[in-house]
Amino acid sequence: MKKSIVMLLAIATVVACNKKETTAADHSGDHTEMSASTDSSMTMNSDSTASSGTTSEAAPISDQDKKFADVAAKGGMMEVMAGELAVKNATNPTVKSLADMMVKDHTKANNELKQWALANSYTLPANLDVEQQKKYDELKAKKGAEFDRAYTDQMVIDHKKTIADFKKESAEGSEASLKSFADKKIPALEHHLMESEKAKTAVK
Repeated sequence: MKKSIVMLLAIATVVACNKKETTAADHSGDHTEMSASTDSSMTMNSDSTASSGTTSEAAPISDQDKKFADVAAKGGMMEVMAGELAVKNATNPTVKSLADMMVKDHTKANNELKQWALANSYTLPANLDVEQQKKYDELKAKKGAEFDRAYTDQMVIDHKKTIADFKKESAEGSEASLKSFADKKIPALEHHLMESEKAKTAVK
């Protein structure tokens, strides 16, 4: 009788051990499947991130846009330099007032154009061209009423050309932000021309 009880206990112990091993094996299988699923998910996310990280290149700047940007940059420099000269050398109060407006407005426009160039990785001219430098040197050599007449004459001529350049870019330019810059500046340039013509009349 005791032998039978001992044998039954031994059998029960073996069965219990087998159940534990089976359960452990099942859980191990679940963990492996989860790990595989997680690895697969991570791989998909990685692929997705790599795909979304692709950036498109900026559109190239057209010849019209480049030409306008260069002309506007040099013209803007000329207006500021000539204006600063007139603030010091002009004798007529109307001419001094005109020059002060030119310096302020064109400095602001020049800075806006520089911001555009920076955003579009474009290098603007850093100096006047030969013809502009010659005009500046000639203006610098004049004094008194002669200076006033020369400066106002130059402002009328320059702004007529500048308005035409800005209208051409507004109509034919390709780069949206540069077209917008040109379009927004036209009213101010037309005002400059009107004031230049008034000052020219005042110093005749």
